[in-house]
Amino acid sequence: MDAFYAAVEVRADPSLAGRAVIVGGSGDRGVVASCSYEARAYGIHSAMPSTRARRLCPEAVFLPGRYHLYQECSRQLHEVLQRFTPLVEAISLDEAFLDVGGARRLLGTGVEIAWTIRRRIHEELGLGSSVGVATSKLVAKLASKAAKPKASLGGTVPGPGVTVVEPGTELAFLHHLPVGALWGVGPATRQRLDRFGVATVGDLAAVPVESLVAAVGHALGRHLHDLAWARDPRAVEPERVAKSVGHEETYRRDHHDHEPLRREVVRLADAVANRLREAGRAGTTVVLKVRFADFRTISRSRTLPAPLVAGPALAKVALALLEGVDPSPGVRLLGVSVSNLVERPTVQLTLDDADADAEDVARAVEKVRRRFGATALGPASLLGPSGLERKRRGDQQWGPTSPPSSTPRR
Repeated sequence: MDAFYAAVEVRADPSLAGRAVIVGGSGDRGVVASCSYEARAYGIHSAMPSTRARRLCPEAVFLPGRYHLYQECSRQLHEVLQRFTPLVEAISLDEAFLDVGGARRLLGTGVEIAWTIRRRIHEELGLGSSVGVATSKLVAKLASKAAKPKASLGGTVPGPGVTVVEPGTELAFLHHLPVGALWGVGPATRQRLDRFGVATVGDLAAVPVESLVAAVGHALGRHLHDLAWARDPRAVEPERVAKSVGHEETYRRDHHDHEPLRREVVRLADAVANRLREAGRAGTTVVLKVRFADFRTISRSRTLPAPLVAGPALAKVALALLEGVDPSPGVRLLGVSVSNLVERPTVQLTLDDADADAEDVARAVEKVRRRFGATALGPASLLGPSGLERKRRGDQQWGPTSPPSSTPRR
């Protein structure tokens, strides 16, 4: 999708059309999640600190982001995609791979299907998209980027919408691209490749695989060598099982004491437990993530003999991990996650089984929230002046917003 979060906001408020729109945390510690092409013309991009984005474009409209809205739009998008093939692999809310090999007899060539998909998305969702058509996931992904619009101070320049890389032309398409376009080439890897004078994918393809292995390690070296030669045998996987579920939050001001952090742990654990129950999953490893004022980040984890799903049980483990952390340097970010996920176990309730009682309570809470809303019931420690302060998915996902008095209106 093209500038997905920003485009959804413009669709909701047409008065924003043609303006530099930035979705993300507008506070001093916020980051850009998405921005319109009008904002990109000033050099703004996702993951950029919001303070820098504001300096580049002072007249930009900052919006805090509404994850639930983007999630609903993503659901509608995938309903469209599923009409073309059941082989849809969701990569994120706004991106997916489709294997249309079995749909060509009914729906036409890959190129024809691509144009039909774009038209349906525009007609039904009112949003723009870009499609890449190729014989592998790697090349299709890069082709979709080549199909996108281009940002310009003179106005957004429309892209081709669909870019096709015909079989046999993959290397000609790949080798002129910058090496950073490949999966697995981050800043650290790029620095190592600089020693070989590697600037493009073609340059990387010319480096002997033995040299790559020596420079970046066996697994990554061979992986990059294969990608540089367009070797990507991965199939589209419709069912991708999540490896972990977590929530984290960046605070407007650092916390230097355990007390406010304990409350935050309870809030985060409650939100994680809610997502686990929704997904029918449970986990055995609880991870606490802490980022200090100087950006030093640590994590503490504990693996349990039995899977957990109840919020109080998750909070108990995370709180124990928190006690081993000294918050005096100042905590700017806190996160709680659960990994080593399994199918949610069926618990046989007994009179003397505390864990079973906790599961029973969790099920009751789940039913109440489903009927009366997410903030109808929760831990008493989360009760604040404005009611139950539960953590919702996507809430402050991109950092804190500015105080209410300085937050731009929609």
